[in-house]
Amino acid sequence: MKLLFYILAWLALTALALATATTDDAHNNWAVLVCTSRFWFNYRHVANTLSMYRTVKRLGIPDENILLLLADDMPCNPRNAQPARVINNADARLDLYGDAVEVDYRGYEVTAETLIRLLTDRLPAHVPRSKRLLSDHASRILVFMTGHGGDEFLKFQDSEELGAHDLADAFAQMYEARRYKEILFMVDTCQANTLYSQIKSPNVLAAGSSAKGENSYSHHMDTDLGVAVIDRFTYYTLDLLEGIDRTANTSLAELFAALDPVKMHSTPGLRTDLFARSLDQAKVTDFFGGVRPVRVPSEPVCSLDEIDVTAPAAGSEVTPAAEPSPSAPKPARRMLAVPKPDLETPKWHALGLVGFLGFMALITYA
Repeated sequence: MKLLFYILAWLALTALALATATTDDAHNNWAVLVCTSRFWFNYRHVANTLSMYRTVKRLGIPDENILLLLADDMPCNPRNAQPARVINNADARLDLYGDAVEVDYRGYEVTAETLIRLLTDRLPAHVPRSKRLLSDHASRILVFMTGHGGDEFLKFQDSEELGAHDLADAFAQMYEARRYKEILFMVDTCQANTLYSQIKSPNVLAAGSSAKGENSYSHHMDTDLGVAVIDRFTYYTLDLLEGIDRTANTSLAELFAALDPVKMHSTPGLRTDLFARSLDQAKVTDFFGGVRPVRVPSEPVCSLDEIDVTAPAAGSEVTPAAEPSPSAPKPARRMLAVPKPDLETPKWHALGLVGFLGFMALITYA
């Protein structure tokens, strides 16, 4: 009897392992990019966020998977000497704003409460899907935040604060609701490393621009604008990211090794104790990119000769096609390759088998 119990228990564990393996690879990547600062002298914080926005789009994350929160509208600020533009370099070669930026939350919509509701999916029912984080248990999420902060807090619009405990609680709710597989949390602010000190949720990798008691500094300013245009932490992060494409194998270990404390004038932090994978095995594109496998069909399913792709001009008469001569050679058939539905094997059958075998094992042992 005991032998049968052990056999059933082993089968249940095997089925559970198979069920877990079917959902091991992330199928979608998301980015939540947050600028929390208002006012013209905080221009660099908007530039930091838009720089990250441009990079993750270039590396393959589509706009529908990016949530962009900007607390101020720098392109339309009357002090902007380059109207409708945001730059991150004094030579002004690159317009970060352009005509392809989709801002999801702007101005006074950007609050600590909005961010918490966005992460935990506790938004009102009328909020459209385009402004929601529709992640799931297989999603990898990049959360980038920049603004003014201090010991275990980040200011929102100089009127409220997001605390380290608030952020840790939001990540805990996300974990309980199975809203992510892995999270990369990056923050560029003064005393940034304290903001992730309270996080206890599994599979969260966190990086900050400065240690407790340290400031986070800007990199350089533009004399025409009269303000700094980018922070050092973001600048040196982008310095590596701009040199790769979506197929690159650059690891996160290489990314964080490039953040030199001497160049940054502060001590960048990295918390890896909650992250299950080795940084040498985790690629930068796991969070900053959107690389999806493409299934190429091996056989065509219909003929182009069977489809009339021409349309008559307006007002013209339609002339019936002439009957082909029986002795005329038949033209070669051109085939249109249409992929077959790639239906993923349901995962519920493996989980159901686990429950059944476990139940039988309990009955047998009893």
